[in-house]
Amino acid sequence: MSASQIIVTGVNKVFKSDDREVVALKDINLDIPDCQFVCLLGPSGCGKSTLLNAIAGFALPSSGSIITNGKVVTEPGPDRGMVFQEYALFPWMTVEQNVAFGLEIKGVAKAEIQARVTQLLDKLGLIDFRSRFPKDLSGGMRQRVAIARVLALDSPIMLMDEPFGALDALTRRNLQDELLRIWDEFKKTIVFVTHSIEEAIYLADRIVVMTYRPGTIKRDITVTLPRLRDPAAPEFNALKRELGQLVMEEQQRHHHDEMRAAAVD
Repeated sequence: MSASQIIVTGVNKVFKSDDREVVALKDINLDIPDCQFVCLLGPSGCGKSTLLNAIAGFALPSSGSIITNGKVVTEPGPDRGMVFQEYALFPWMTVEQNVAFGLEIKGVAKAEIQARVTQLLDKLGLIDFRSRFPKDLSGGMRQRVAIARVLALDSPIMLMDEPFGALDALTRRNLQDELLRIWDEFKKTIVFVTHSIEEAIYLADRIVVMTYRPGTIKRDITVTLPRLRDPAAPEFNALKRELGQLVMEEQQRHHHDEMRAAAVD
């Protein structure tokens, strides 16, 4: 690990609706070194995606600051690539065209685009599908295309919002292994949102557990298990139980809040 690539300092995010304010994030402080793999874990409504979007520059904090690669985040930038759960591919473009799109927008020379895209398609097992359209691909293949598109831009930071959440278990595990290989080979800093405890342990160097609204950092856990990790190993399951208890506490708090609100109504 080297110098900090992402620095989140005193970040708060408040959403206003009519006469009501919802505090989504409260006093978030994170320091993420270069090439670290960080998972944001917690129940729905804890602000995981809100924090990721703030780092991406899609939704700026109400207060506090976010710095990536030494610059204050004020908008989306080329140093941060985003992978969504919904794939976000252009349906009228082929696999090759989707991966090349960002490079064309940047004005990269055609020969360089061709070389870079071909290399990535080969590495991600997509070379035989380069002329296919997204509708002709499985969910796992579409997500590989989305990852290839981010890698093509060579952004040092990859932000991933539950990218494997809609996939079946086998495809999900295959893509988790593929992502770990990509992370190791391309030396990216990854911030990965998930609600799956097992996925977080399998992937991350570090797991940031967030509380139910307002979203704060409940625990920041360094994962010391050797890779590749075995979900059946006692150490894996011990950490799974610890994290399960932390997340369940927040889910129960969410449930109690809903019950109180229903009683008031």
